[in-house]
Amino acid sequence: MAFARLAEAATPTARIGLGLAAVGRPGYINLGRGRDLPAGRTVDAMRERAHELLDSAYERGVRYVDVARSYGRSEEFLADWLRRRPDTRDVVVGSKWGYTYTADWRTDAEVHEVKDHGVATYDQQLAETRRLLGKRLDLYQVHSVTPDSPALTDRALHDRLARLAGEGVTIGLSTSGPGQGDAIRAALDVTVGGEPLFRSVQATYNVLETSAGQALAEAHQAGLAVIVKEAMANGRLATAAEAPPEVTAIAEATGTACDTVALAAVLHEPWATVVLSGAATVGQLASNIAAAHVELDERQLARLAGLAEDPGAYWRHRSSLPWA
Repeated sequence: MAFARLAEAATPTARIGLGLAAVGRPGYINLGRGRDLPAGRTVDAMRERAHELLDSAYERGVRYVDVARSYGRSEEFLADWLRRRPDTRDVVVGSKWGYTYTADWRTDAEVHEVKDHGVATYDQQLAETRRLLGKRLDLYQVHSVTPDSPALTDRALHDRLARLAGEGVTIGLSTSGPGQGDAIRAALDVTVGGEPLFRSVQATYNVLETSAGQALAEAHQAGLAVIVKEAMANGRLATAAEAPPEVTAIAEATGTACDTVALAAVLHEPWATVVLSGAATVGQLASNIAAAHVELDERQLARLAGLAEDPGAYWRHRSSLPWA
């Protein structure tokens, strides 16, 4: 399994991955993007920023990179970097299919991505991913599965995914929405030829949205790799200007920053295989990676646990965040 390579790294930072959602396209829903990204956000400028982040992450010990078909040119940027850096054979590459990017490199598009978990979309997007990443693709995930997704029941799709698994690619899924726990548990029951199909799960989990925690622990117990996304709640936990006062107080007490505390809290979960940084600057990345060296005590963790919101309210708030 690809994630065994991360275990071989045996460093604290190997549990932190770099996601390129924020720098693979000009528009996203992270707060503070106006001050984080290069002026103009041209393709060349965003490629350069992505490569700066990848260089810095690799030198700091990060060995997992997360991209997706819908993250604009993220696969292309990563493929370019991998060709430029032949010394990075130990990097584990995960991508996702199921959303099509439709914004045409605009931040003001009415629709930025369109979701479809059908076989035809899988066939098309796998071919596109393969053209860019070739044999460097280690993990292919169904993007943003909810309990009603046909990806959980379509046997023809399952057979295709199983064939890809037979080629050595780990098959996984990412989840979103207030029903993440139900989607994860349903995925654990999917088998092909008597064998579990999904070997990894990527889910939103942070101190504001903890509802998937028990299901993720069950997935870990079942042998799946667990990847945590949105550990900073799309920027709501990233800075003192946005974070709850409890996060700010713990950051001050530990001599760190709010984003560091938010990531450290998730890293304390024993079931978390990889926790993603969605950094848009090298400075943010350094602050995120510092979380690998922060030990929060039981009192601090209890204070953070008290911040959990109702899942429905959390996801309604998330859906109201602007693309910018």
